[in-house]
Amino acid sequence: MEAHETVTGYLHPRYAASLAEYGLPRALPHSGAWVLQRAIPSVPFHDAMGCYPLFACRDWSRLPADLENLAHDMVCLSVVTDPFGDYDEAHLRQCFPDKVVALKEHFCIDLGRPMEEYVHRDHQRKARKALARLRVERCADTIQCLDDWVRLYGHLIQRHRITGLLAFSRTVFARQFEVPGLAVFRALHRDQPVGMVLCYLQGNIAYYHLGAHSPVGYDMGSSFALFWHLTEHLRDGGLRWINLGGGAGVAADATDGLSRFKRGWSTGTRTAYFCGRIFNRPAYDRIVVSKGRADTAYFPAYREGEFH
Repeated sequence: MEAHETVTGYLHPRYAASLAEYGLPRALPHSGAWVLQRAIPSVPFHDAMGCYPLFACRDWSRLPADLENLAHDMVCLSVVTDPFGDYDEAHLRQCFPDKVVALKEHFCIDLGRPMEEYVHRDHQRKARKALARLRVERCADTIQCLDDWVRLYGHLIQRHRITGLLAFSRTVFARQFEVPGLAVFRALHRDQPVGMVLCYLQGNIAYYHLGAHSPVGYDMGSSFALFWHLTEHLRDGGLRWINLGGGAGVAADATDGLSRFKRGWSTGTRTAYFCGRIFNRPAYDRIVVSKGRADTAYFPAYREGEFH
């Protein structure tokens, strides 16, 4: 058995391959991580970024060796770290001397605690109401749910006017639905899917990936029914943690609606860091000057606005 067959979710090669529209998947063999290599427009250089939404490593202690190898042909690298990774801030600063900032607090669930003890009372009330009207299940055959998911995600794109990286194509989702460790939950009204949630299971952690709902689903509270059901299901399946991710947008904002919703399910938070490293300083500086981006805090500076 090859080594990658023992890993699942964001660590698996198929997940990196699902994002090939955004860059060439490149393995970091020592740490077991993946990055996406990208051509820098108008210049004969490349840089790399971690896979969306998190940069996950099997062995963080061996990441420095991989970064030394990237230095041979990359201008720079930017990543958002897995908040459950086995590292501390000092290690991140060793690996990424040019930029380490706390990006977001990810809401987490300790599955060792009873749900009635920590789920917000209003969330509990809405979940009971929704579960009385909806049937919620884990999809036994995930690939059979792909078309329903693409349809529901289309509603999400329209509702929030999503563009750029998060406006995933059907091709991306078809590949992601074949990644080992995917768990798909759906809420049905009169046998029609009105809401779905995707999670990736890695070890004893479930990572909330994406969720989408139809207008009927929003009206009937399908998100509350799904979160209650999947939390019970994953707890009974022997997992210890759920990483619900952070709030909306690229920066921390504890007041947005998604943050309030996730906070109502969580037992605490863990920090995800944004990290950057410049491997070729002369090339980096020349590109920044040529793009007129010297006065931005964005990293890499020459790609400011790329996801808007």
